[in-house]
Amino acid sequence: MRILAGLDRDFNDEILLDGRPQQSPSSRIGVIFQEPRLLPWLSVADNVAFPAGPRRGHDPRVGSLLAEVGLAEARAYFPKQLSSGMAQRVAIARGLFSEPDLLLDEPFSAVDARTRMRLQDLLLSLSLVCSHGTAALLVTHDLDEALYLSDRVLLMTPSGTTGAGWIAREIEVSAARPRDRRDVLLASLRGELLEGLGAIAA
Repeated sequence: MRILAGLDRDFNDEILLDGRPQQSPSSRIGVIFQEPRLLPWLSVADNVAFPAGPRRGHDPRVGSLLAEVGLAEARAYFPKQLSSGMAQRVAIARGLFSEPDLLLDEPFSAVDARTRMRLQDLLLSLSLVCSHGTAALLVTHDLDEALYLSDRVLLMTPSGTTGAGWIAREIEVSAARPRDRRDVLLASLRGELLEGLGAIAA
């Protein structure tokens, strides 16, 4: 994640963004973290627009993004007034503000199971992701989440004394959208991922 975000250059080979080497942080890459990481002294609107600079909550894009994540009435709130699910929705809106490609680092791991499913569905429904061709790379330890959200799943080995982790298995997820969490194809692919995890552990 750090390499893709342009924060870590201690690696071999290269990362290309639009055909150009990625060597430093770029406005083309947005990151959504495990925790919302909202700035407590800024309003919801100013947090969403923070990629454009401090206190830019009047930007017209803010209103449309907050409406998309179901927080149109919360623009003047401060982070301490939000539930954990609301705060993560603000973080998603902030991540989408510049219409970047997205890196998502277990963005739903800190919320309860019901809120997690709602946020997953929210991410899939956002027009910026669906209609603007935004690419999203999601890191997760949840197999069901990976299969429900993704078109392609890469199973990685853990890093350790032998070096960095590597891609152990690649699975294309061809299930039609919108997806049913009970789809037998997803269950079959989950079994394949579990088999891959067993091979890695062995």
